[in-house]
Amino acid sequence: MQHTVSSSTLIKAALSAIVVAGIVLVTLILPAEYNIDPTGIGQKIGVTVLAQAAEPEVQQSAPAEGSNEFQTIEVMVPAGRGIEYKFDMQQFDKMTYEWITDGTALFVDLHGEPKGDTSGYYESYVIATSADMKGSFTAPFAGSHGWYWKNKSNQPVAVQLLVKGQYKVIGLK
Repeated sequence: MQHTVSSSTLIKAALSAIVVAGIVLVTLILPAEYNIDPTGIGQKIGVTVLAQAAEPEVQQSAPAEGSNEFQTIEVMVPAGRGIEYKFDMQQFDKMTYEWITDGTALFVDLHGEPKGDTSGYYESYVIATSADMKGSFTAPFAGSHGWYWKNKSNQPVAVQLLVKGQYKVIGLK
């Protein structure tokens, strides 16, 4: 025995599926993935926490340009993710830095990318796994210079970065 589905039944089923998909998108997916919660339901059922945990946080007391005094920048590296924090520097500009985590070691790559380069080239100055580091460097070329931190733990890690020297803040990249 064969069952046939009428056109009106098929249209009703399709429209019902679209409505359900729209409700799921607005109440669950947007709040959980993008922290967009137009209805407020996402926050009430706790899914906005997922998006907030995935967003890197930056608190910066540093001005947009370098100085002779240490400036403090606080960055939160989400669990299982990596972030870059960069500065624009001219060739031979100098920077003194120190950073420390809240105790968890991070993979770190202090590197620079030449201004105007589109090939993807970058030059690493330091590659390590550490919970802290201090030093100074002179930019070998004009471009963006800074840190890539990768958090391999299952908890967010706070990084306090102190910098002084000749630079313009680019920030998270």
